[in-house]
Amino acid sequence: MAVVRRARVIRDGEVTDAGFEGSRLVLADGTRIDEADAEWLAPVEPGKIVATHLTYRSRVTEYAMAAPPAEPSYFLKPPSSLSAHRAAVARPRGCQFLNYEGEIAVVIGERCVGVSEADALNHVAGYTVADDFGVHDFRHADRGSMLRVKGQDGFCPLGPAIVDAAEVDPEDLTVRTFVDGELAQEGHTGTDLIFSFAYQIADVSRLITLEPGDVLLTGTPANSRPVAPGAVVEVEVEGIGRLRNHIVELDRELEEVGVAPQVTAQTLHVALAMPEDEAEARIAAGDYRSSE
Repeated sequence: MAVVRRARVIRDGEVTDAGFEGSRLVLADGTRIDEADAEWLAPVEPGKIVATHLTYRSRVTEYAMAAPPAEPSYFLKPPSSLSAHRAAVARPRGCQFLNYEGEIAVVIGERCVGVSEADALNHVAGYTVADDFGVHDFRHADRGSMLRVKGQDGFCPLGPAIVDAAEVDPEDLTVRTFVDGELAQEGHTGTDLIFSFAYQIADVSRLITLEPGDVLLTGTPANSRPVAPGAVVEVEVEGIGRLRNHIVELDRELEEVGVAPQVTAQTLHVALAMPEDEAEARIAAGDYRSSE
């Protein structure tokens, strides 16, 4: 039986639900349109977006960490960071370290307050594809909140669609990221994930209520790297969908208020997975280049 995928698009100025029929979308009124002709929306409107920092073993290896984290840690992305399939992602002027992070997004279906790990997945409505973009030129700001790194407008594309939880085995999913058609990231939830989706949901819900429609971004595998305007980034999760976005330059200058973008050793370490001593030497030498 074919997997049922549910999307949201704008048609004649109105938001409408859509299903899929091959390469075509079937709108709520029965109208069929080509996917390429759709004006896409994110398939869900979350009240909050919770993101997990490090959950894949490949990233532990990439950063030469002595051991995986004992417990997950989290940050919030504002709803205004939400974006959609085929939308542009804008790199602010004066920045060069805009990184992609291909992820699997969990969409909450039932209110979660203090749920157990064993019961957590019963509160999931479905799964979709995400790209947790971040601009690491602001890594020095915000004292760890990640607000300006990960919370900028458009930095959370979701889509193209949601697949119902009943049709997905969350412990057998492969996420892949492609940049201009070339494979950049790959991870499998059954072999690479440190903290299961159920564990993450239960952990967050101990102290933070998860409401229907809320989204949990479940982490990214190794090889998150900077991309420049003109690049096309696609994230694919087998059985769920392929999310496509293109990178542009923000169409305005940043106002001269607040902190300015800055490249630090931490920027190079995180954005390029560069060893910390090498990053510090690069900064000392005045070499602030990304891999563009």
